[in-house]
Amino acid sequence: MRNRSVATVAIATIAALGLAACGSSNEPDTTPGAQTSSLETKAGGAGGEVGVFTWWAAGSEKKGLDELEKLFKEKYPNDTFVNLAVAGGAGSNAKAKLASDLQNNQPPDSFQGHAGAELLDYIDAEQIEPVNDVIDALGGASVFPQSLLDRLTVDGNIYSVPSNIHRSNVVWANAEVLKKAGITQAPADMKAWIADMEKVKASGVSTPLSVAGTWTQTHLFESVLLADLGVEKYNGLFDGSTKWDAPEVKTAVNDFKTVLSYANTASDGDDWPVATDMVIDGKAAYNVMGDWAVAQFNDKGKKEQTDYTYFPTPGTDGVFLFLADSFTLPKGAKNPGGSKDWLSLVGSAEGQQAFNIAKGSIPARTDVAPTEFPPYQQSAMESFKNDQIASSIQHGAAVPLAWLTDINAAISKFYTNKDEATLVTDLATAATKYVG
Repeated sequence: MRNRSVATVAIATIAALGLAACGSSNEPDTTPGAQTSSLETKAGGAGGEVGVFTWWAAGSEKKGLDELEKLFKEKYPNDTFVNLAVAGGAGSNAKAKLASDLQNNQPPDSFQGHAGAELLDYIDAEQIEPVNDVIDALGGASVFPQSLLDRLTVDGNIYSVPSNIHRSNVVWANAEVLKKAGITQAPADMKAWIADMEKVKASGVSTPLSVAGTWTQTHLFESVLLADLGVEKYNGLFDGSTKWDAPEVKTAVNDFKTVLSYANTASDGDDWPVATDMVIDGKAAYNVMGDWAVAQFNDKGKKEQTDYTYFPTPGTDGVFLFLADSFTLPKGAKNPGGSKDWLSLVGSAEGQQAFNIAKGSIPARTDVAPTEFPPYQQSAMESFKNDQIASSIQHGAAVPLAWLTDINAAISKFYTNKDEATLVTDLATAATKYVG
């Protein structure tokens, strides 16, 4: 599978996720020994510093990482956790530094990477080692969906340990703002949502929709694409069966331009909590953000269905727009034993429960009981099990880093000039580099 084309990766990803949605029950696994395996390590861990590189530097993301750090210190007292988090840009700042560190043979002991096309960048560059032994010790396919493991596997080797699953296509809304505007139900499609934004604006809220920097705009755009293209044609964007200058893409670009006309003016450096807080504070009605946002509402003391509500991006009901975080064993890590201690915690049932409750995501493991989670995460588990699956563009599941860089550049240009034809051309031109 090494040096596969992006099209081949996309097809494999989509097929695997379809199986994951059908086959992952998120009910406890009662297979004998499924939760009792462990790596043959020294009691208390390998010892030494364990540098862990992420972009979880603020908000609910940091709270999730803090929960893992606390457990790591408890389970592996001989190890010293070193937080190497780099803030900003949904990981874009972190990935730039990571690329430099890896190129200069200065890898951390483990780093965060998205499952899917993004992970293949590191595998093809031979920058990460297989972690089959860690996955096997954690219970393998008896606790992780085989289809998810397939997305982390190249040439029979598994290259990272999944920590969670996120949903990208979620609208977070201020319940009081919607009530004031006379909006009582979620809109069915883009046209209806735009009409509701007009109602919100007429009620006195000048910015019905909140956005932040470029990556949040690409995050929004992928949901608009999914809404206007549907699952099959959206997935086809990554294997060449749907052209990036197709009529449906042009419709999505037009809708994207329209919804942005209801949004605030953002700076490229603004990160997602800024936009989510606008909804929390009633300065905006809506924000499209991954389900890490739920922890932001909860941290501010807001109550679900009373202070805030949520629903799939209009036009995407019945579809789970997927991404997953995972952790790697870099080639040349200074403390590979400590790295495996970290990976063992990340992939454990206890680690995944503590981390995902704090972060707003759902466990990658299927033996963590949904009843332990708040209502939103329970609904996400149900959706992942039953709904159709599509892969996130912004968050590494659908496209490799180089392609995402081109897409973000096109979106950034569009945010300034609002030239629909140029955006379509830029997207289509970028795709020709990666899809045959």
